[in-house]
Amino acid sequence: MKIIILGAGQVGATLAENLVGEQNDITIVDTNLDKLRALQDRFDLRIIHGHGSHPDVLKQAGAEDADMVVAVTSSDEVNIVACQVAYSIFNTPLKIARIRSNQYLKYREQLFHKDDMPVDHFIAPEALVTNYINRLLEYPGALQVVKFASGKISLVAVKAYYGGLLVGHALSTLKEHIPHAETRVAAIYRRGQAIKPLGTTIIEADDEVFFIAASKHIRAVMSELQKLERNYRKIMIAGGGNIGFGLAQALEKTYSVKLIERDPVRAAWLASELDSTVVYNGDSSDPELLTEENIAQMDVFIAVTNSDEANIMSAMLAKRMGARKTVVLIKRGAYVDLLQGGEVDIVIAPQQITISSLLTHIRRGDIVNVYSLRRGVAEAIEAIAHGDSNTSKVVGKTIAEIKLPPGTTIGAIARGEEVLIAHNHTRIETDDHVILFMADKKYIVEVEKLFQVSAIFI
Repeated sequence: MKIIILGAGQVGATLAENLVGEQNDITIVDTNLDKLRALQDRFDLRIIHGHGSHPDVLKQAGAEDADMVVAVTSSDEVNIVACQVAYSIFNTPLKIARIRSNQYLKYREQLFHKDDMPVDHFIAPEALVTNYINRLLEYPGALQVVKFASGKISLVAVKAYYGGLLVGHALSTLKEHIPHAETRVAAIYRRGQAIKPLGTTIIEADDEVFFIAASKHIRAVMSELQKLERNYRKIMIAGGGNIGFGLAQALEKTYSVKLIERDPVRAAWLASELDSTVVYNGDSSDPELLTEENIAQMDVFIAVTNSDEANIMSAMLAKRMGARKTVVLIKRGAYVDLLQGGEVDIVIAPQQITISSLLTHIRRGDIVNVYSLRRGVAEAIEAIAHGDSNTSKVVGKTIAEIKLPPGTTIGAIARGEEVLIAHNHTRIETDDHVILFMADKKYIVEVEKLFQVSAIFI
């Protein structure tokens, strides 16, 4: 597939890293030559120095025969215009734009279609991060929660703790503990290394366990791996930017929310726009302010300012002062592995969340959901099975008969309104939504081929 990426920032660079080596021809465009050269040194891709919305630059990048343009520069306007140019001049089949401003998103139904702004798919990073954090808060104790099949199936990552009922026992005993809630352990990471989950695998404390289950059974399964935490009630947010504001809006209906914003003008605006959130103008790493606002009574402290360092320091301080859980937004990938599991409970990398949404539109075959996991090394996929036993490599076959790539697990199947946890004898039918976990995403091309019907399928 020939893909042009506009923007060599964090999202563009991470997307290129995810797509290079998957039989894709990648060209990346940016006005910053140093960033482009750094990417070219690391990956097998073409670079074009120039403005991504300029027709001559797009032509030089190969837009005349490109399969898609992915516009992820820091400017909404450049992204939108680039999609318009790709459509009007080059007739590019697929155009994806990153849109951050709520002014555009509020009118997206009227704006984004072929008659006006021909953006086929738009990615709203702040909204994606807000939804991601919201899902985590629904399941106290979860490290990651992703949903499939219109919310019917969830993949959840948790850390196994001493005292968990399953710790020290084989996976095969899980069914005995929760006979009415079927689940499938998709992967186990022990000291950072993936372990293939077998019935004889013994769960150890500190294992990071990814399991798949019907969403209604998630809490029951979590209770086997760790002592079930009480629901969150009191939340403090550090940072009143787009993410902090969107998060407060989403949470204030359900939780008691406090928000700290450094800029007095922005703080006043937030106070006027939010209904029940209490807004404070101040420094979230000021211990006196945290003490005054009863940080020790907070169930969750969420740091989402524009500074990684400020987020880290304020979260570490909040944890030491008694906050039950800390969640930190980190843009620099090098910090992510250093932090999670220490004084910072959950680290969120916004570019990985954005990449998940982008990959959903880029993957071949009928793949309707993609989630980038484990800092981009692993992926979880929802693919729809099409065709019949003559035209499909999966339809009509049991899971045991399907030649899955190494480290790939089929965890569950959504068949209409029914959720089936996958077993070796489970047979895949036409139109099944199949949920797969890939411990190593380098095999993605093989998985895509599994779900592509042959040429004789009509």
